This record gives sequence, structure tokens and C-alpha cells, in this order.
Amino acid sequence: MSLERSRLSSSSHRAHKKIVLGGPSHSGKSVLREGLKKAIIRKQKDTYPFFITAAPDGEGCWFQVSYKKNPSRAQQLKKNYKKSFTPEFVNRISNHVEKCRLPLTIVDIGGIPSEENKKICKNATHIVILSRDSEKFEEWRKFAQELDLNIVAEIVSDYDGSDDTILPLINDNILRGSIHHLERGLDVSGRPMVQALAEHILYL
Repeated sequence: MSLERSRLSSSSHRAHKKIVLGGPSHSGKSVLREGLKKAIIRKQKDTYPFFITAAPDGEGCWFQVSYKKNPSRAQQLKKNYKKSFTPEFVNRISNHVEKCRLPLTIVDIGGIPSEENKKICKNATHIVILSRDSEKFEEWRKFAQELDLNIVAEIVSDYDGSDDTILPLINDNILRGSIHHLERGLDVSGRPMVQALAEHILYL
């Protein structure tokens, strides 16, 4: 499904979009992240999305590519890199988000709307919420409201589904629907919801 560009006028573009990818753990954020990157590059080659991995879980941008080639090796590396939040980590990532001046930055955070994540995201501009349970959206809406983040999308991660669903945009301009089977190692860049989300982000 293609979103109507007349409703997503380029006149409203922000010079520096810093979009948080948030939602509960085990929703498939890392899979969506990799698919979204590919979809954005295909749609607009002069816009390269810069990703900041803001969770100390060891699952950086390298993980999806590595997992596709060697799942056991990728899991072992993730285990080796996994750490806990520390003040130094939070300050470092928060500074990265604040100082980044690229056209499009996506900040992949951990699965809890914690104080650490609030500090990391305080200089972001937007948020995409992904959750297996739509009832979890509310706590992330509160997170967004507290940080003055514009909600770009609220997407249900339907692991057992076989199709994506995309609902019509309404006045709040939030993309809503579902994406199916976000499984590690799969290329989801061609999924209808990923395509719609990429277009929606590019024309914010």
C-alpha cells in the first residue's frame, strides 16, 4: 500500500529527524530495523538512515546480517557484548543522539520506558512503537508525551500472522496496522508495512 504523498507534504520535513524505535522486548525491533534501513535506501538513495544502538543488549546493527550467515556465532557474539546500563553508557549514547546532525537518525532503544531510555531519547524528535500486544502501546504513548516525541507509527508485531495490515491514516497522521512474522534472519524490507513505514518516515 502506498501512502498518499499529498497527506505527507514535504513542506513539513524536519532538517534532522531523530526517530526512536521503541516498544517491549521480543517484538522484533531488530528485524524491523534492518528491513526499514533497506527500504528507505531503495526509496531515496540520497538519504542513508544512521542507526544508533541505544540498548546494551549486544544486538547492534551488525546482528541481523551476522545471524543470517551464522546464527550460533551471532548469538555467541551478542552474549559476549551484552552489558547492563551504566551512567557512562547512557551519557555517551545521549550525547550521540543530541549531537547527531544527519538528516535521518533512528535510535533503537531497549524494551522498557525507563529513566535511562528517557535520558537517551530526550533530544529525539519522533517515535515508532512496535509491540506484540496493542495494550502495551499506552505506556509508550506516555513515554512519547513526556519527551515531546511525535508518534510516527503504532505497529502490532503479529509473529504468527501471514499478512501485514495497514489502516487508513486519520487526522493524527499516525501509521497504524500490523506486520507479520518478524523472524531473525529474514529480509522483511519488501513487506507492505515496512514499505509504508519507510515512505511515511521520508515524508514526515
